Amino acid sequence: MWFFCLMLFCNMIVPAITILAGWFMWKHSPKEINSIIGYRTKRSMKNDDTWKFAHNFCGKLWWIMGWIILGVSIVVLIPFIDSIYFTIGIVVIISVLVQCVILVMSIIPTEIALRKTFYDDGTRR
Repeated sequence: MWFFCLMLFCNMIVPAITILAGWFMWKHSPKEINSIIGYRTKRSMKNDDTWKFAHNFCGKLWWIMGWIILGVSIVVLIPFIDSIYFTIGIVVIISVLVQCVILVMSIIPTEIALRKTFYDDGTRR
């Protein structure tokens, strides 16, 4: 049982970080465009308006996705509560990989929203 609890905790790290990072991006985005921290793509770094829009959009997306991923990750792991260590470990590894892929895939809707809202030069449509 101790191993299951440890793996459940490990399985919840990515969603928890996603929720926290999403909230900070949404509510407390970096004030100035920089190349160190924040949602950094060519389109998001055009000007202050695109920078704020990208952080607001992606932050909300991460916050929502984090809660969904957290719930799904717990539900997926529960049937394996009495499984052997190896099985639980494999399920958690697959779950964390899927969580990370979903997190990276959030770039796509954010860039689409930027493209729909702004012209290529960064002015609003």
